[in-house]
Amino acid sequence: MRKYILSMVIGSMGIGSASAQKAWSIRECCDYAIEHNISIKQQVNQCRQQEIQLNTAKNSRLPDVSGSVGQNFSFGRGLTSENTYTNTNTSSTSFQLGASVPLFTGFEIPNQIKLSKLNLEAATADLEKAKNDIRMQVAQAYVQILYDMEIADVARRQISIDSAQVARLQAFVDNGKASEAELSQQKATMANSRLTATQAENNLKLAILSLTQLLELPSPDGFTIVRPSLAELDGIVSMDNLVTPDQIYAEAIGVKPEILSQQLKLRGAEHSIKIAQAGHYPTLSLSGGLGTNYYTTSGFKADGFGKQLENNFSQYIGLNLSVPIFSRFQTRNRVRAARIDQETQQLQLDNTKKTLYKEIQQVYYNALNAQTKTQSSAEAVQSSKDAFELVQAKYENGKSTITEFNEAKNNYLKSESDLVQARYENLYQHALLEFYRGRELNF
Repeated sequence: MRKYILSMVIGSMGIGSASAQKAWSIRECCDYAIEHNISIKQQVNQCRQQEIQLNTAKNSRLPDVSGSVGQNFSFGRGLTSENTYTNTNTSSTSFQLGASVPLFTGFEIPNQIKLSKLNLEAATADLEKAKNDIRMQVAQAYVQILYDMEIADVARRQISIDSAQVARLQAFVDNGKASEAELSQQKATMANSRLTATQAENNLKLAILSLTQLLELPSPDGFTIVRPSLAELDGIVSMDNLVTPDQIYAEAIGVKPEILSQQLKLRGAEHSIKIAQAGHYPTLSLSGGLGTNYYTTSGFKADGFGKQLENNFSQYIGLNLSVPIFSRFQTRNRVRAARIDQETQQLQLDNTKKTLYKEIQQVYYNALNAQTKTQSSAEAVQSSKDAFELVQAKYENGKSTITEFNEAKNNYLKSESDLVQARYENLYQHALLEFYRGRELNF
């Protein structure tokens, strides 16, 4: 019986079991979430809006062409050529086509184009940042499922062992080798184990629900994930080879999209200042157009419509120079406001860098703690295993109580669960460190 119980404990400690359902890997979850997440789609629309803004800025160099048609009627008394007054009715029809081309706008147009380009690049970086945020949320939810799976496995192992122990005690009671009190106590322990298993299963279902909601799946039914093997969990870099936070930060500063976005916005603020300063410069534009009209007066003979349009056809071309003299300090204040915006953006960039460094430090020390916890948990497993085997032998020889046996058994199972969870945490934190270095988030 001793060998039977111990083999059940050891045999049920595998990481996972076969499933008929398709198991999702962390990469598949991240890719699916990015493709279907609504926040990502909204950020994509922001990029499209910036593309339109850039196109509008580029088109500012093109001519502005407009046409107009006018029809006017006049009634009432008027002075004639004979210096007398008479009632006359007049009508006129005019056709105009004009164009204007900006020649010089104080460098506003080229700076507006550069600003729009930077805004588009910043929006693209923000989109990548949004994708990274989703990836980290998915990874966190993924690891939570792994945790809850392990806790559920422990609960099921406890039920299996408790059931075997109840059957053993029942046989002893039938043979008069154990008391009804011992049997009742073991049945109570099995009932508590079933309650714990139910709670663990519910927690697992909630964790799966959270991940499927991140993936925008219609239902969590049938959803399952890939569980890393023990070889994958054991193949993590040691603390001796762990890259320092400063080294990680030096790499992250050049690849993280949130840093790139703030840098681009800072460069854009410089062009915003130049755009505001354009108000100090004169503007020059070239204009030209075509026009004709048709005119009639009551009591006078007039040429036909087509004849008048031909005879009254005219063209014009001209240069328009506008020199700002006094704008009620509006231009000056726009420049001042743009400079303040630049300072604010510089502060935002500095704050983003500090936040990134703090995040890297946190993940780094979490990784160190996870490695230490993994080593300590491995030692605890061996100790609890030895203790369980000793208590089991004493119990079977009548030198230990059922309470001591259950306590040793629970400690052994919990230590195994703690070890696997520590390995999951170690795997997750190291994956995050590599992610901050620009690698793909995967495990």
